Amino acid sequence: MFINPAADTKRDRIPPNQKQTTGFPVLHYGEVPEYTDLSTEWSFRLFGLVEEEVTLAYEQMMALPKGGTTNDIHCVTGWSKLDNEWEGIPVEEVLKLVKVKPEAKYVMLHAEHGWTVNIPLVDFMTNGNLFATKHNGEDLTPEHGWPLRFVIPHLYFWKSAKWVRGIEFMEKDKQGFWEKNGYNMYGDPWKEQRFAWD
Repeated sequence: MFINPAADTKRDRIPPNQKQTTGFPVLHYGEVPEYTDLSTEWSFRLFGLVEEEVTLAYEQMMALPKGGTTNDIHCVTGWSKLDNEWEGIPVEEVLKLVKVKPEAKYVMLHAEHGWTVNIPLVDFMTNGNLFATKHNGEDLTPEHGWPLRFVIPHLYFWKSAKWVRGIEFMEKDKQGFWEKNGYNMYGDPWKEQRFAWD
């Protein structure tokens, strides 16, 4: 019997209790950052459990090798957007800049306005994760995280920090902003890990 390999593939890519959208909803806490001069107002810091801390200016960060990926994203509020094309700096290119100590098991991403998000190091290093500068061929808008947004598609989209400014390498897991406010520490959309009690 012939089975069309394209049949139901999109439906099968949407986790439980999610609905597909073709839009790109804007959700965040706090104000959208504004910059007048990224060369003086923006830097990216790698710190914590590393042999030597590194801070990059905006021009240095943007000079790192670029890559692209296509993935699906799933928001904890219930929408999923399929076939997103991202361009940016792959995680592995950023990790080449530091020697991470063996006791590091987690990262905390630090973003504008003191916003943070925790991720296990092994998940952070998953192939295809990147620090995005473009979405579907266009520069990110400020509302979607310009000038730099982390993208980790296998976790709920709140883990994909907007306006990211640094990576802290840690031995033990700690709550980030939304985790302190009741969200799940891990956030697997296929297991519906939305809240701390899930």
